[in-house]
Amino acid sequence: MDNSIPELDQIRHQLMSLEKSKKQKILVVDDEPDNLDLLYRTFRRDFHVLKADSGINALKILAAEGEVAVIISDQRMPEMKGTEFLSKTVPQFPNTVRIILTGFTDIEDLVEAINAGQVYKYITKPWDPAELKTVVQRAAETYDLLKQRTEELRRANAQMALLTILVQVSQQASSLEAILNPIATAFGESFAVDGCILQMVENNHLVATQGTYSSAGTVENWLAVDPLTSEAIATGQMRVSVNVPKDEKLAGVVHYTDTGVEAHLIIPITYAGKVLAVLSLQWKKPCCLREDELKLIHLSAQLVATVLSYTRYYQSINV
Repeated sequence: MDNSIPELDQIRHQLMSLEKSKKQKILVVDDEPDNLDLLYRTFRRDFHVLKADSGINALKILAAEGEVAVIISDQRMPEMKGTEFLSKTVPQFPNTVRIILTGFTDIEDLVEAINAGQVYKYITKPWDPAELKTVVQRAAETYDLLKQRTEELRRANAQMALLTILVQVSQQASSLEAILNPIATAFGESFAVDGCILQMVENNHLVATQGTYSSAGTVENWLAVDPLTSEAIATGQMRVSVNVPKDEKLAGVVHYTDTGVEAHLIIPITYAGKVLAVLSLQWKKPCCLREDELKLIHLSAQLVATVLSYTRYYQSINV
């Protein structure tokens, strides 16, 4: 029996295409320019390589670039040893896998770092490029596994919180105005969006009644001129652009450029064949939703449709 949902299949295909085109980021750190250049050339084909000539500069790069899959650091560097630098990255980037390159027998430092979970493996100099590439590939796979488990736990908690809030809203619903913001906030926080809009629809046209959520500041509502929104209302199906800057259909839509939105998922909230509202999830970077999240969005949208329909009915009989 095929339980697939055509619109989710379409979105899944876009996400898989985006994922295949991405390279994992790694950071190489060495105070010797020749070694740093060699490390860069060893890994540039398979990874997006960042490089730093000291632990201090490496920390600045991480602050600007965010999490990387693997850090490869020389141990003996001026100002800050490799193990000291790596220990400083653990609190903020616990999933990153760390590798030390050493030409010395700093056993005490290495053992302490390994036991503290700060170092995945150490490689002695002179290192063999083929051996190091194998180690780093395994480290990248380990990072993927750690990241997946962390994300699964986060999603499970977010999903429970989202469904709990939707059930609570359905029980306490008194007016549309009172429930739209809590619903938009629940979706926004569950899927780590930069902006979320839940806007009502009447006769296949957007109306003013809406709820919004923003991770910072306010959300500008440009759904009335958005091609994805009009398609979603017309077809009653989800529409998505996982990488707006590379989406030819959205190239002329200035609102995406003006607001910095790089991924947009628009979900029609339908009940009995009618579109009651649209839910807009917006990210300021290419989208990285997983299949379980897409299914949760689809399930939650159905629950929201029931809540909105019930609230409209409740309002009508109490006017």
